[in-house]
Amino acid sequence: MNSDVIILGGGLVGATLGVGLAAHGLNAIIIDPADPAVTLAPGFDGRASAVASASGRMLDAIGIGARLAGKGCAIRHIRVSDGLEPGALDFIPDADDGALGTMFENKLLRTAIHEAAVVADGVDLRMKTRATHVERGPAGVTVTLDTGDVIRAPLLVAAEGRNSPTRKAAGITVARWKYDHAAIIGAFHHERAHENIAFEIFYPTGPFALLPLPDDEIGHRSAIVWSVKGADGPAMLKLSDRAFLAEAEKQMGGFLGKLSHASPRASYPLGFHHAARVTAERLVLVGDAAHGIHPIAGQGLNLGFRDVAALVEVLVEGKRTGLDLGDAALLARYQQWRGLDTMMVAVATDVLNRLFGVPGRTASAVRRFGISAVNRIPPLKGRFMAEARGESGELPKLLQGVLV
Repeated sequence: MNSDVIILGGGLVGATLGVGLAAHGLNAIIIDPADPAVTLAPGFDGRASAVASASGRMLDAIGIGARLAGKGCAIRHIRVSDGLEPGALDFIPDADDGALGTMFENKLLRTAIHEAAVVADGVDLRMKTRATHVERGPAGVTVTLDTGDVIRAPLLVAAEGRNSPTRKAAGITVARWKYDHAAIIGAFHHERAHENIAFEIFYPTGPFALLPLPDDEIGHRSAIVWSVKGADGPAMLKLSDRAFLAEAEKQMGGFLGKLSHASPRASYPLGFHHAARVTAERLVLVGDAAHGIHPIAGQGLNLGFRDVAALVEVLVEGKRTGLDLGDAALLARYQQWRGLDTMMVAVATDVLNRLFGVPGRTASAVRRFGISAVNRIPPLKGRFMAEARGESGELPKLLQGVLV
């Protein structure tokens, strides 16, 4: 069976890519070994993700946004602080600029994107299926599946995550290191309304992010990504809900009042990785297969969505001009477009994490001086807000909300 593109990995980024290509009349076969009954179960992924406003426009344009309507919480204000010290940095867009982004629970994102892929004309979604042999060559890509089927396409896309076997088989080197941190993720309710504010509170032990979620029948609710020393991660998971909420209240200084109804918590180690290249012969890397960054700025998923928007534009324009979709010139354009952007964001988040992790009163004073300086320089502050919206650099058409 032939297709325009074969995508290995049907997660948030891989499935979105398939839907995006189908919206432009291209065909994609998506191969993923996961069982939807497991990955779409309510308790599978307790995280929440910030979808930047530009990413949201892409989801709307390709038909996924309608499935998420009313299920997220707009981020209208981001507050960054050095601990609970005075002098926070506030990012507040003008009233006519719209929200900076929207918080969605990952389980809702997964369901909406999966359902869109299932019904999209041009997407052949094959879950619970593995690629047993992949051959890339001058004439195209041939993939043998564990079902016995053999599929062919001019281009292979690896969207398998940070441990991508396809990337490894292609010999693409990866720069990587681990932070001595674990991220504790979960959610809880609080007495006072969050007022659509996302808080990023930096401590020497790691950042504490408080992310607004929609109210439910119990009341006001937020998600957290709490970075703690790696050795402390298991102990944080073992705390009773009451003890955990008490510790969280200390980190917050009680500014949202009493905390309650802690959700189940999970922990994962934090690390950095960046592929030396995001292309090889008839191969493209997207999402975590290409890059993984500290969650400090909430941009990980958005970087993957930016990969999708750029790749769709490159391939659609290539198809219209009659080029082979695995043509080296097309892949070089994607490499140039995404290579620099992902590196810049990755380095910026790494530096930010290290800067705010320096202990001591002098370091804290320097950070607070920097925060106040950004507050007083509108162009610099605007640059940060554009990055938060996902609107920096050369913007693909899908991130502008229009089809290619």
